[in-house]
Amino acid sequence: MEQKYDADRLAKASGRDIRIKPKHAREICAVINGMKVDQAKTFLEKVIRLEQSVPFRRHKKKGAHRNDLKQFKWYAGKYPQKAAARIYEILTSVESNAEYKGLDIDLCRIIHAATHHGRIIKRYIQRAHGRSTAKFKHLSHVELIIYEFPS
Repeated sequence: MEQKYDADRLAKASGRDIRIKPKHAREICAVINGMKVDQAKTFLEKVIRLEQSVPFRRHKKKGAHRNDLKQFKWYAGKYPQKAAARIYEILTSVESNAEYKGLDIDLCRIIHAATHHGRIIKRYIQRAHGRSTAKFKHLSHVELIIYEFPS
């Protein structure tokens, strides 16, 4: 059953056409969904500093096993620093939107963290003997919604 939320206690932020891979953004959003805002910010800061890895649940083949993923009950993980930095910026944006609406940040949780495929910028590098190599740049859309739960 779908849960109804009060629109006055919501804050939203989204990033469109961000230069991060959709699979990295998907795995980060899956981890931070349901976290408190401060908890998610510290998690992303640790990922950027290479102190905490992100569990890769879908894209796990040939992925290195990480000891710090026992808290997530998973084995394969990576350190997507660039994606974590961009999602951290969106998280600070949604936090400032919540402060503008007068919400208490300590009571807010992330209720929606999703990513979608964006455009693919296609470039080609010329090679010898009339060949070419593709150099594709992937873009992603990320959206975050936080909700102030009563204490």
